[in-house]
Amino acid sequence: MSLFSIFLTAIGLAMDAFAVSVTIGMCCDSRRKTVNSIKAGMYFGIFQGIMPLIGYFASIKFADMTGMWDKVIAFIILAFLGGKMIYEALHDEDEACLKCYNNKAFITLAVATSIDALAVGVSFAVLDTNIFASCAIIALVTGILSFIGVRLGKFIAGYIGNKAEIAGGIILLLIGFKILFF
Repeated sequence: MSLFSIFLTAIGLAMDAFAVSVTIGMCCDSRRKTVNSIKAGMYFGIFQGIMPLIGYFASIKFADMTGMWDKVIAFIILAFLGGKMIYEALHDEDEACLKCYNNKAFITLAVATSIDALAVGVSFAVLDTNIFASCAIIALVTGILSFIGVRLGKFIAGYIGNKAEIAGGIILLLIGFKILFF
């Protein structure tokens, strides 16, 4: 697999993490924008880089075991978090976003958005790809795009005001449906 193909794969894998990062940026307190940008870059980058490695070494057998459940698990996690964001936005406007993005939430979102990378790891094994270089590229691209996504989200939130968290919850739900059905 060429370096260019790996780079394009990395961008494709990073899109869910980027969309979630924009959502985080829409909701996070301006004082925590830098911290959340760094956390998003680190958590999403690390998990997106580790998952293909796990898929690579577990190979076909592991992919067969998770194949029918990985999308359902990602959907449940994202639907729960999205629903929670919408509920809290409607019932607790001041604190909803701040409660959402602790380390536990970042880990949960990172796992949910990187499950599809397991299958990519399996395909890397079949294609005899340099797994360590590929994982490093995937982690770096996802980390950078997630960092930018949080920054961009704050800009977008300025235009939609206090509806940012509702929009963020809807985005997470849509990502969950996309993972489940496509």
